[in-house]
Amino acid sequence: MSTIREAMPVLTRHEGVWGGAYTTVDNDGTILDQHECRITCEFPDDQPYPYFQTNRYTWADGKVEEYQFPGAYQDKVLLFDTERIEGKAWEADDSLVILWFAYKGIPDAFVYEMIHLSKCNNHRARTWHWFKQGEIYQRTLIKEHRVQ
Repeated sequence: MSTIREAMPVLTRHEGVWGGAYTTVDNDGTILDQHECRITCEFPDDQPYPYFQTNRYTWADGKVEEYQFPGAYQDKVLLFDTERIEGKAWEADDSLVILWFAYKGIPDAFVYEMIHLSKCNNHRARTWHWFKQGEIYQRTLIKEHRVQ
């Protein structure tokens, strides 16, 4: 049996702390939300979950939200099941991770996220495509750089 580090080398390259900004737009391109982010991706040894992500969001008005996402690993797939979301991620090629997830509080909705990691491992571009009842209704654009 392989470990997450062996089976998902692109995901492993995301280990560290990332800073950047989220911008969410509707189908017409109107900005619905903007905020800063600090994302920590960890692969802890000897813990119940082989992947652990902490997302901290900060808005210009001082609002702050923080969420933890422990991830299980099975057959080259990272699995999430928290109070907030359920989802799975897999590698598409040597620089791309695809994530499907659903917020448990938003019925009939789901998100597909594309995460592109630069070859130098210091820049990420992420896009979320939000669907409700099978139709896209908004997108989130994320640009990040490695903080540490």
